[in-house]
Amino acid sequence: MLWKLWENTGRIPALPEECRPLERSEGYAIQAALADESGQAVIGWKIAATTESGQRHINVNGPIAGRLLQNKVLPPGASIPLGDNHMRVAEAELVFRFGRNLPAKKSPYGLDEVMAAVDAVLPGIEVPDSRYENFCVVGDAQLIAENACAAWFILGTEPSVNWRELDLVSHPVRAYRNGVLAGEGTGAMVLGDPKTALVWIANELSALGLGLRSGDIVTTGTVVTPVRVEPGDAIHCDFGVLGTLGARIV
Repeated sequence: MLWKLWENTGRIPALPEECRPLERSEGYAIQAALADESGQAVIGWKIAATTESGQRHINVNGPIAGRLLQNKVLPPGASIPLGDNHMRVAEAELVFRFGRNLPAKKSPYGLDEVMAAVDAVLPGIEVPDSRYENFCVVGDAQLIAENACAAWFILGTEPSVNWRELDLVSHPVRAYRNGVLAGEGTGAMVLGDPKTALVWIANELSALGLGLRSGDIVTTGTVVTPVRVEPGDAIHCDFGVLGTLGARIV
């Protein structure tokens, strides 16, 4: 049902009671089935609700994770169909690519172990959406089930700088709508530090028996105030030495 809603841009108030997840783990089980139903490869993960304001907005107590489906991840400069998108925002995000596996294990992952597995940081732009008529009231289990609002994503190219020398907490990012500054921020918007978000997802997936795989990308949440978008808009995000990235909303 959820996959048909995504394919046809349909919406429901909430999942029917007989199949409504009551816990996060049940939400993730539905999400896994949703990805299987899509027939698409999962190339990584998104982390949603990585700011306090974002958590309050969608009524969750902490971050939630969603799968990035291959056909929803587009190259730089691609056109994103907005359609009847409820959220109507673009978000500039720091994306981390993993160069080695972080399999599920009994003990929690620490910062050094997680960061040692990362082999690149890339720019990204997300245009999220939801299959719920009011995504702010259904709660974390149902949001996880419909894939944590993962709709469209633009993935940038790997920069030539040594990202390990950068202070990602204070790293500035600016987003422009039709050439006008529309949002700005730093890595600190993501749980205070994007690396904290990576440790969180490594342990979230480990607890589910999943883990991260070599080649996976993880986008860690918006580092700018989300930019309102409408059809015809051109979005341009400046990540400094990490590069620039653009998309057109159609």
